[in-house]
Amino acid sequence: MVTGLLRLTRRGVRLLKADDPETGWLVRIVLSALLVWALLYLTPMGPGVWPVLAASLVGWGFFVVADSRWPRLARAGLALATLLPATVVAVPDNSSALLYLYAALFTFVLLPRTPMWAILALTAAVIGVLLTSLWLAGRGPTAILAQPALIVILVLFSLHRREYRLRAEQTALLLEQTSRTQRAQARAAALDERARIARELHDVLAHSLGALGVQLEVAEVQLTEQGDVAAAAARIRRARRLASDGLTEARSAVAALRADVPPLSRALGDLVAGHRADHAATVTLRTEGRPRGLPSGPEVSLLRTAREALTNAAKHAPGAPVAVTLDYRGPVVRLTVDNPAPAPAGNGSQVGDGVGGHGLTGARERIALVAGTLEAGVVDGAWRVTAEVPG
Repeated sequence: MVTGLLRLTRRGVRLLKADDPETGWLVRIVLSALLVWALLYLTPMGPGVWPVLAASLVGWGFFVVADSRWPRLARAGLALATLLPATVVAVPDNSSALLYLYAALFTFVLLPRTPMWAILALTAAVIGVLLTSLWLAGRGPTAILAQPALIVILVLFSLHRREYRLRAEQTALLLEQTSRTQRAQARAAALDERARIARELHDVLAHSLGALGVQLEVAEVQLTEQGDVAAAAARIRRARRLASDGLTEARSAVAALRADVPPLSRALGDLVAGHRADHAATVTLRTEGRPRGLPSGPEVSLLRTAREALTNAAKHAPGAPVAVTLDYRGPVVRLTVDNPAPAPAGNGSQVGDGVGGHGLTGARERIALVAGTLEAGVVDGAWRVTAEVPG
């Protein structure tokens, strides 16, 4: 029993918190009790007063009961409950009529779904009925002017309060919509980032492990079927290099995908410095234009392309100077890697198998995924790799 009482208490508290503090159920119940009390104890028993206020109370009760199901009819009942007391306000010692009038009119104006034309029409009708009632009762100019003035003040105050509440509700709704939009955008960004991470890791692991498997399979055949130890050893050494290169690529991909990835110009500087130290080659890096931030996808793609181009330069033109240029001028960001063209071999092209066995073809695919382009070929006697991404 105690548990059930506590449950009902909590439910009541939640309902009170969710209720409208000005026109909700609690206010309507309190006003209904006040109007019933006024009808029974404050209304003079003069001719016509009590029946009019009783009819007004019926209109109020109909509004309270029917508002959720038939809002238009309920507002019509509330308008009737407002107009009827105005006909008996002029009766002496009749403060209950003013109480009925003000309570019904205040509630009518504050209802959020009541159109403005209905509020103005009811206000004009109330003032007209009130003036007629006061004039027929023979009241003086002071009473005739004071009562309509109080009605106007009440309506203006209620309208001001209503507009304030509507603005507050619209602001809260806008904030909620903005919050939902931001959550949706954050989720979309997270999904996009996950897809990009999966793509990057697939580029590294799938190609590296596939090429590694092929090399080990060939080495096994050379050992078990052909007995060619030297060739098998060469294949194993090749597999070891592929494993090492794949591990390096995986680490660089993970580092590039971290939240604290350095700016592209600095990451390229670190890459150039590492290549210069590992291969004892002359590598220069020049940045043209003012560096600007890029999305992580294009930055990672350019960095991977630069690494691919440097790897090919080391394989096909070892010891030759390499020039890396990062150009921020214009609507795209352009990366250019130049090195002396190697001696012609077949078709005379410098197409390295690159890291993980996919070479510049994989770099071109990666650049295309971020709406960029990649070109590679001999230009003015030098092998040039040019990658452009939107920026």
